[in-house]
Amino acid sequence: MIKKYLLALLLLIMALENIQAQETRQIEIESAVVTNDEVTINGKRVPYKATAGTMPVWNDEGKPIASLFYTYYERSDVSDKANRPLVISFNGGPGSASIWMHLAYTGPYKLNIDDEGYPVQPYGYSKNTHSILDVADIVYIDPVNTGYSRIVDKDVSRSTFFGVNADIKYLADWVNTFVTRQNRWASPKYLIGESYGTTRVSGLVSQLQNSHWMYFNGVVLVSPTDLGLSRSGPVAAANYLPYYAATAWYHGVLTPELQGRDLDEILPEVEQYTLDVVLPAVARGGSLDKAKRNEIAKKMAYYSGMKEKVFIEHNLAVPTSFFWKELLREQGLTIGRLDSRYKGIDRSDAGDRYDFDPALTSWNHAFAPAFNMYAKNVLKYNTDLTYNLFGPVHPWDRGNDNTGEQLAGAMRQNPYLQVLTQSGYFDGGTDYFNAKFNMWQMDQNGKLQDRLSFKGYRSGHMMYLRAEDLKTSNDDIREFIKKTIPEKGTPAKY
Repeated sequence: MIKKYLLALLLLIMALENIQAQETRQIEIESAVVTNDEVTINGKRVPYKATAGTMPVWNDEGKPIASLFYTYYERSDVSDKANRPLVISFNGGPGSASIWMHLAYTGPYKLNIDDEGYPVQPYGYSKNTHSILDVADIVYIDPVNTGYSRIVDKDVSRSTFFGVNADIKYLADWVNTFVTRQNRWASPKYLIGESYGTTRVSGLVSQLQNSHWMYFNGVVLVSPTDLGLSRSGPVAAANYLPYYAATAWYHGVLTPELQGRDLDEILPEVEQYTLDVVLPAVARGGSLDKAKRNEIAKKMAYYSGMKEKVFIEHNLAVPTSFFWKELLREQGLTIGRLDSRYKGIDRSDAGDRYDFDPALTSWNHAFAPAFNMYAKNVLKYNTDLTYNLFGPVHPWDRGNDNTGEQLAGAMRQNPYLQVLTQSGYFDGGTDYFNAKFNMWQMDQNGKLQDRLSFKGYRSGHMMYLRAEDLKTSNDDIREFIKKTIPEKGTPAKY
């Protein structure tokens, strides 16, 4: 009889454990886990409260249709939240979680990597002495199906979330609720996005300003996309030459005359040549004189580290995918797309493009284990859900992307609003010269020049992975925040 009771008790315990396991594999629509910690930034102690949790996305009837995971860091020795800046942070993809900037850039912890950004073992994390938490509170948000965020209504259409404008609309509603719940309407506010996240925040600042009447002091664009600003044809072909030159300089394959000069001296020269010579030449197509074509191909080879015949064979328009395969082909190596400092090995040296992006595969090495440990051990957030570094968000509707113009429009409407662009010179996915092109197109009449700024770094897409640039780029954000908070009583007017 005792054995029978013991068996029944054991089965009951197993059943309860199974139910509990199933529950931890489901997202909680609303949750919050609070911890307290501190970090030393620029030699000063900064205590803070961290809230890791979830908050719903509602439909028009007030029914939860999704739940977003967020991590919110608040400096705990500051009582006056009205004057305390709030930074709202997104990564990109689309389909990427907020992990990248969260655990490697602006947050209070950073993952273990070497000084150039390569993964090291044992995997893990340490305090980030360059975090911007000394000057601003930060919330990192994972859009639907990224990180621990999930759809909770199986009947809702995927089009509600997965598209340029759908993404902006539901996230604006979510941010509005978050700011209201946290009582941060009076705070100076900033949006920061990386890669596709720049598309997201460019649209969000307009949506929040015009539909929720929430005004921002600044937007930070880290490695920006094209923001829906047209650059097809000759412009697209010509604009990559400065990036090619920077990368070739880094790998030491330029002529001794060029290689002996500093990058800051070379790039303005290449940029000028791109605008004044290459762009008009590509625009002329087959009507370009053969002798002139050969002359330009020779000069482009000189600046790029590739052979002259490569430019002749490609009609002066060498695709980036070919460049990543070609530049170090004779060494039997490829270079990375998102950070062309990284080198890879393909199955064959022949071909028109690499087998994989050496940069991205290297980063995944370090980020995935570090965040899973960090969430559990530091944030104390326990779940059996998989943290999606890259989540299922496709098909993604890229139609009607006017985000660059939306950002420019928000700037024209809001005299307080300023924009900082940060780019790595060795980023081949969202290159630095096209980031400058964005700024030119957003401000065609030149009236926003004093509110648009650009910073370049000697690294790639995630410039902050390089130790020297982690400090510099955070300092640049810190100074941007300080300079964009007007003196008390300053009216927002022209």
